[in-house]
Order: sequence, then C-alpha cells, then structure tokens
Amino acid sequence: MRRRTISVFLSLMLCLSLLSACGTTTDVPINGSNRDIAFEETQQEESAEGSDSTTSENGESASDPESGKDDSVSDKAQPSQPEQNANENSLSAEALVFSLSSIAEYTDKPYVAVNGNVPYFTESELTDQSYEYYSDLDALGRCGTACASIGQDLMPTESRGSIGMVKPTGWHTVRYDDLVDGKYLYNRCHLIGYQLTGENANTKNLITGTRYLNIEGMLPFENMVADYVKETSNHVMYRVTPIFEGDNLLADGVLMEGYSVEDNGVGICYCAYAYNVQPGVEIDYATGDSKRADSLNTAQTPSTVATVPAQEPDNSGSSSNPSTGNDTAQADYILNTNTKKFHYPTCSSVKDMKEENKLEFHGTRDEVIAKGYSPCGRCKP
Repeated sequence: MRRRTISVFLSLMLCLSLLSACGTTTDVPINGSNRDIAFEETQQEESAEGSDSTTSENGESASDPESGKDDSVSDKAQPSQPEQNANENSLSAEALVFSLSSIAEYTDKPYVAVNGNVPYFTESELTDQSYEYYSDLDALGRCGTACASIGQDLMPTESRGSIGMVKPTGWHTVRYDDLVDGKYLYNRCHLIGYQLTGENANTKNLITGTRYLNIEGMLPFENMVADYVKETSNHVMYRVTPIFEGDNLLADGVLMEGYSVEDNGVGICYCAYAYNVQPGVEIDYATGDSKRADSLNTAQTPSTVATVPAQEPDNSGSSSNPSTGNDTAQADYILNTNTKKFHYPTCSSVKDMKEENKLEFHGTRDEVIAKGYSPCGRCKP
C-alpha cells in the first residue's frame, strides 16, 4: 500500500448541526467495552528525540513501533494495561485529524486500534436522539463519512431489499474461488450496516470492499453495536469514514468509531481502522483491478465467468453458495423479462440477452419464482 498522509476531518460541520450537546466530560477507558473484539495497536514512528511514546500535535498517541501491543475491547479477557492519565482516554473537545501515515502496513490482522482505541467524537457530538447522515458523493462518485446515533427506532423492521443495481466506484465482478470465502473478491459494503439503519440501495452508504474487509473487518463491529443496542435500548454514536488515497476509486480502508452514549462509553468504545485487502490478491486501488499475488507462484487468473455458479455477495455477511440448494439464501440474479427465466450473473446466457430484457434482482430463489420466473437450465440457479 502506498503511504502518504491523508487528512480526514472526522467531525463534519453538517453532522454538528444535527447533534445536540452533551453537558459533561466523560473519561473513556481504552478497553471500556464488554464486547469481544480484540485489537492490535497501530504502530507509529518514534519521535525525533527517540522516546517510546509521544503525543502528536493532532492529539494522536504515537506508540513504540516494536511494541506489538494487543488492545482488547472485552472486559471478559482484558490484557494488563500501563497507567494512563485520565485525559488520554477522554473524548476531545475539538475535532482531531486522522492520518493514514499513522497506520501500519497490513500484515495479518483485519483491523487495528487507532488513537488508543478512543473515537474522535467530540463531547458536543454526543446525542441520545437517533439520527443518520450520509455525505454526498464527491466529484469522482466516491462515498464520504457516514455517521449516526444508532437507536432501536432506526433498525429495520422489513425484509432486506435489493442492492445489486448499485455499482460503487472501483467495482469489478471478479472471482478467486480458492482464495475468497464466498468466491467473489468484492462486496457492496454498507458503511453503516443494514442491521443498524435499514438502508438498502443507498449509493451514499455503499463502497466497494473486499470480502475480507466486509466479513472480517467491519461485520464484527456492526454485530457488536447491534447486540448492545438491542439489549440495552441505549444509543451508540457510530461513524465510518472510507479512506481514499488521492483520486483512487477504491478505498485503502475504513475508519470505524463507536461510543455508547447513555453509559459514557462503558458498553461500546472503539476506534479502529479496517484494511480493504484480500489475502492472496494484489489490488490496484486506482481502478479496482486485481490479480493473484505473485508470491503464490501460479498462473491461475481471476475469472468473471465461473464454471460453478456462486452468488455475487453484498455485505449481508452471508456466504451461502446457491449451488447448495438453500432457497432462502439471498443472491444476485439476472432476470430475462422476455423469456421469464432467471440466471446467475455469471451465466453465459446473460451476455446473449438484449439489454431491454435484462433486469437485476437481489433476493431469494423463492422470491424470484414467486414473481413468475423459472430457473435457467444452463446455470441452474
């Protein structure tokens, strides 16, 4: 991953106008959550004086690159921690700046803790009133920050809708059957998960993310927050910022923040960066193109036409293979409105369809059949 400093102001002025102030200052323990997500602390450069730990001008903690410290957000199995000043764990009164240069190169962890695992929310941003906000797409069509105060009233009460028609920047339909769980490299990743706000095909909330980012990097945090809100009826400040380098169409990763409001961060408190990578695959972040990593020493290339059909997944967290015959598993299908047949997107019959007869659909097999369509005899969805 190419490295250069990218400053992302995490406190959006528009968000500030939507939020009510919280009147007290709260001390947030680094490991204040009772949820089971383990962190590996970010590695940052030592100061010019050679000290092991400094505080930068923007308030970020610079830790010893050799420390390899694991920070867990679970109080069920917390590691021993060094003594810290209370204000190091407090939310800031002013907006801070996140720098991609502070993030270590990906090794083998889907995410790492950032800013001592304390989110960048300011005290004035905390609110126990539910809301959601999604930034407008930029000139390149890329998503910006999505933030919300998650409450039970925002959670979906209806069946999930289709998102297959959305093609976020950097999108490619490409498969690595032996490298990717779910086979397809890319998912349509919700910045704020569907289970939290019920957003379906909201283009401001969907980015192109690897299966690894979606399932290993983001989904654990979504599940953690959803479980907490359902169990307590409290609110969680929730913010996800995709980090793009320059004019790249594919994000390097996402910055994820969560903070439970009513209990001052005791239930949920995290700040993490999740890598938009896929082990075994090399990705061109400028375009979204990819290839098998050279280190694997194989001539096999990714395929957009599969010999064994499989669904093109979204960020539902389901990796069900349609070939297993699970009629309740959601998948992307191509409907032929003329012949009333439905196909997998990878079916060779799809390219022979007239565009005016082609319709994308995301849902279960039973739902397609209920609409009057029958399965293709070639790909047998």
